[in-house]
Amino acid sequence: MLVYLFLRVQVWSKPDAKSVESHGLWVGIIGWMASSLQGAMSAGILKANTSTSNVPTAPDQIFTALAWPVLAALTVHSLGQWSYPAPKAPRRYAELRVRRISDFLSRKLAFWTAGIFVYAAIAIGSIAALPAYAPVLPDTTPRQFPEYNTGYVGQGQDGRIAGSELAGWLGGALLVLAVGTWLVLVLIARRRHLETLSSEDNLTLRAIAANRLLRTVATIAAGLASIAGNYAALPEPGVAWQSSWFNALGFVNMAVLLVMWWWRVPILPSLQAARKSTSGAALRADPRTHGAAKLSVSLGAVLGVAGVLPLLTLVFWFGFFPVQGKDSLGPTIVVSVTAVLVLLAIAAGELLVARNYGDPAAPVAWPRQAVSRGLLTFAIASAALFAVTIVMTGAAQALLVGPPSWPTYLALTFGVGLVGAAAILAARRRRGLPEPGESRGLDAALRAITMYRIVRTLAAFFLAQSAVMLLGNAEAWGTLFPAFNQLGPSPVYMAGVVLAVFAVVVAVTPVRSLFRAIPRSKPAQTAERAQ
Repeated sequence: MLVYLFLRVQVWSKPDAKSVESHGLWVGIIGWMASSLQGAMSAGILKANTSTSNVPTAPDQIFTALAWPVLAALTVHSLGQWSYPAPKAPRRYAELRVRRISDFLSRKLAFWTAGIFVYAAIAIGSIAALPAYAPVLPDTTPRQFPEYNTGYVGQGQDGRIAGSELAGWLGGALLVLAVGTWLVLVLIARRRHLETLSSEDNLTLRAIAANRLLRTVATIAAGLASIAGNYAALPEPGVAWQSSWFNALGFVNMAVLLVMWWWRVPILPSLQAARKSTSGAALRADPRTHGAAKLSVSLGAVLGVAGVLPLLTLVFWFGFFPVQGKDSLGPTIVVSVTAVLVLLAIAAGELLVARNYGDPAAPVAWPRQAVSRGLLTFAIASAALFAVTIVMTGAAQALLVGPPSWPTYLALTFGVGLVGAAAILAARRRRGLPEPGESRGLDAALRAITMYRIVRTLAAFFLAQSAVMLLGNAEAWGTLFPAFNQLGPSPVYMAGVVLAVFAVVVAVTPVRSLFRAIPRSKPAQTAERAQ
């Protein structure tokens, strides 16, 4: 109901092209967040240490872990169609032409999605004949082990349920996903036209909805195959039991996730011309764009590199140098380093603008509203969420034996906050830009873009830090709230996954709307040379 009301508000008051585009974006974001299979990735694995595991093994637990992402994603995309406003005009124009799914469905994306479903079905079917393994419980009796013992016999070894049982659950989830996808596509085709949009925009709007739906369900299907791969890769318990194993289908799942994440979404024809004129490539290619504006636009690519490099480091670190212990500080260090690099790149961009185009005699033009109320409110809410999370994490860790890690989280966050304050100070005290009559407002527009990037980075960082604390301290939270241990996928873990996805979405939200405020005029240096 909350999702429906939120989506309805997006388009009910003013269902124009921009509102409809924002509505479709939020449908994709919420549907993507709801589609996480992280809580079911170890489904069917019988943990040797049953006191601290929340892995779904019982039928009701597996059903809950698989039903939630499948049904939730399909429901969100259905709500996206039901939340559009009904026709209000006194006259309704009927269509004689019957709408079909093939009219708005991308064939390339449809073939890719169908191929991923077939691949998932084959992966799930391949585990149906695999036998079950009984877990080896931890051995507390001291005894002499053979010389070739790996050291994990006494610590316990994981088992698994019968392959036919898990294949039945995964196959059922895949079948429900396929049938539900077809029903949502039928709903998209039969929905009424929006009277505020043209026929071309209405057709493209259906293509956008189908695009976001297929990309989401393709990722879910690849995730179901990854669950089957994780089950099949588990070694048989024994004296030579391996402590780690390789899930090749997990890498396929990651590849599908990246491909579907970057798959291009259609643009409404009425917004396509404005979108092209305000894109980064258009601004850089336009000779009327000031050099400082081109530098600010090009900084976006640098920020992307600064954010991706620490993530690659995270993969390398945990791929080759695993850290023992559930509450590892590796992720929070990587998140903090990422935020610091991005903030330093933003501050360096301001220094370059001041050095190359600034004038000490020019007045400093600060925007009337440096940060929009919505973004500022969101950043404050993210900081408040971090404060609540770290307080609860500290209380949970106090019940466990061992040194707490929340002071490290707090210290790293405080350090990132200082770097963010330094970046804001650099933007505030940067030299002003000489503004002729044609480029009036350029300095204020560039400072607004910088402030947007800083606040956006800090908001995403607070969400990411909260996610890291939840993901790394699910066991501690289970001690504080014992009811969480009775559930299959831990609510704490699922909340951490949702916050992590939301942090990534916030971090990559473009600043395109502020680019429209950049005035275009002949650069000052070119004008002087022409004279």
